[in-house]
Amino acid sequence: MRYVRILTMLYHRIKMNANEQPGRRPQKPIPVLKPEIADFMGGASKAIWFGHSTVLLQVDGKLILCDPVLFELFYAFTLFTGKRFTNELPLTAAAMPMIDVLLLSHDHYDHMDYQTIKALKNKVKHYCVPEGVGKRLEKWGIARNKISQCSYGQTVDKAGLAISCTPGKHFSGRGLRDRNKTLWCSWVITGKKTNIFFSGDSAYGPHFKMIGDTYGPFDITFVECGQANALFGHVHMIPEKAVQAQIDLRGRVMVPIHWGMLSQSNPDWTEQVERLLTEAQAKAVPVITPMIGEMITIGEKPHSEHRWWQDYR
Repeated sequence: MRYVRILTMLYHRIKMNANEQPGRRPQKPIPVLKPEIADFMGGASKAIWFGHSTVLLQVDGKLILCDPVLFELFYAFTLFTGKRFTNELPLTAAAMPMIDVLLLSHDHYDHMDYQTIKALKNKVKHYCVPEGVGKRLEKWGIARNKISQCSYGQTVDKAGLAISCTPGKHFSGRGLRDRNKTLWCSWVITGKKTNIFFSGDSAYGPHFKMIGDTYGPFDITFVECGQANALFGHVHMIPEKAVQAQIDLRGRVMVPIHWGMLSQSNPDWTEQVERLLTEAQAKAVPVITPMIGEMITIGEKPHSEHRWWQDYR
């Protein structure tokens, strides 16, 4: 039964890419801002979204990189997602400064990229990953003493920050024979004055309220909203549930992630972020939708709504 579901998902994705509908990809190149890293360092905590689920954080002068994918995805995976909307990046691997902590939420190709890990190998001081993922990093040449493998509820202190491994509702695996052999998770990053939540991939569930009650409130949350449909609703989150997750988390402002770079399951690449904004407005939930590469200063009054994607549909 498990393999039937997997094969159904794969068939659905390949069929969508073979019969690509208008609206699944931007009609022209999407904009990518190029931030000055000197402006990013020091001062108030900041964030830069790279598209999809890659986020660079600066907290207390330390850099945290979440689920980095800085290259075109592994070819076989693009059969399901199509290619990236753009290969432009706010910062390339070569231009990336030293990273104090690299966080991985799980081992799927669109969150844990071999080329990126190899390219950043000498620029990362420490890795925090869910249980089992560390073995993959070791096979890719990362020293064991630079890896913290975490289970749910575990907190490690790295670079003066408290990094807490929190639950998600998803799955793991990079092939047909290793499904759920490693853990998946979300992360809480707590500095002196800043508290941040990063969802990774997750369907909605009671774990969000538990996280909010235990670790919240959050100054900013990065919550997935971009790839759920009838087939994937048990492992991804529809936009309306993402807004409820934000309420459960007790987040002050939300940045939707897992969209804007790949089209994995939806007929229109902007549909879910538009639905999220509609629901957020109805529930009075503050949301920021930055352009790729736009610098966010955490704790500032939320930016006015800017639906930048409407010029690129």
